[in-house]
Amino acid sequence: MFYERTVLANGVTVITEKIASVRSMAVGIWVAAGSRDEEPAEAGISHFLEHMMFKGTPTRSTSEISEAFDRLGAEVNAFTSEEATCYFSRAVDHHGPEAFSILADMVVNSSFGEAEALSERGVVLEEISRIEDTPDHKADELFTETLLAGHPLGLPVIGRGETVGAFTPAYLRSYTSRHYRTGDIIVAAAGNLSHDAVVNMASEALGGLPVGERATRALSAPKGERRLAVVNKDLEQAHICWGTLALAADDPDRFAMDLLNAVLGGSMASRLFREIRDKRGLAYAVQSYLSRHAETGGFTVYAGTRPDNTAQVITLITEEVGKVLESGITAEELARAKDSVEGSIVLGLENTNRRMMRLGGAEVGSLELLSIDEVMERYAAVSLADVHRVAIATLGGPRTLAVVGPHTEAEMDALLV
Repeated sequence: MFYERTVLANGVTVITEKIASVRSMAVGIWVAAGSRDEEPAEAGISHFLEHMMFKGTPTRSTSEISEAFDRLGAEVNAFTSEEATCYFSRAVDHHGPEAFSILADMVVNSSFGEAEALSERGVVLEEISRIEDTPDHKADELFTETLLAGHPLGLPVIGRGETVGAFTPAYLRSYTSRHYRTGDIIVAAAGNLSHDAVVNMASEALGGLPVGERATRALSAPKGERRLAVVNKDLEQAHICWGTLALAADDPDRFAMDLLNAVLGGSMASRLFREIRDKRGLAYAVQSYLSRHAETGGFTVYAGTRPDNTAQVITLITEEVGKVLESGITAEELARAKDSVEGSIVLGLENTNRRMMRLGGAEVGSLELLSIDEVMERYAAVSLADVHRVAIATLGGPRTLAVVGPHTEAEMDALLV
């Protein structure tokens, strides 16, 4: 086994990977709670809470937290997704324990002061406004909301102005008491470390968390439907997101889906990039990407183009996908995609932070954790027939189209086939 895993007496899970050849240690405190776990009135609270964890504890002010990480020469950050929140740091190996101690203090002992909450509400509201003023980000958010309309995964992670503006320290404490219990917490670490030492650190530093089992989720697969959303804005460029529902995070066919994505729009050698950008010069940015969750996933093609080219770009996306549905991909494309994915994985995992993310992401999602060799074997086993079968099962379903730009719904509706 390339990793070690221990569940503490209080329910916190510790998972580590020792990499003796490096001089760094990456550690993350993961919480099995994200935007999908929020009630409508608390939309965005997971993300807001992530911000507030950096705003001071009884023993460290906001500036003292940042100065402490800076003194260690450590990287520190956090993120919130639909299904998890993570606070993480990477430091020189002998500073790793202290970096973890600071993270744990933030997560266990954050003060949630009135003044800090007021200030941070303003920051997050500005962040929401920034998305509204950044058309490519707005198109992606609009696409997700439309693809997953009526499902908890379709709610914006960042929240909405009317909910974020109502968050108070009392609200934050109530949420953490429900979602920051010991069973919801995973400590993941990778680098030059001792598993037993990380276990001891976690036992000592996270003892102040409320004890409880991991919160359960009611999972329900969304229904695929033809859906359209258009935000009419007078822009120099139209921003297009076209896609379908795809595979869940633990689906056995996820390896074939990754390779299909690589062939269609995952690189500069992909079909969509060559056809839309290289051959026709219709867009500077065109790419496809995947999202995966507990019970579903999404496949998205993004392109930004001049408004007079919007119809042509959407038609070309539809046609390229249609070719794959009809004839599959070639043996050469499959081989190139396997090499590309392998290179991306191997190079990425030379970074201890990426290794930690891999451990924590699998554990918080209750997913199969494979060694690098096992992952490569799964990709190597994918056949042309597998890719074609997966394409029909996903891209052959109802499509969703989201557009931000100077277009009407009637114009775009005619292009959604």
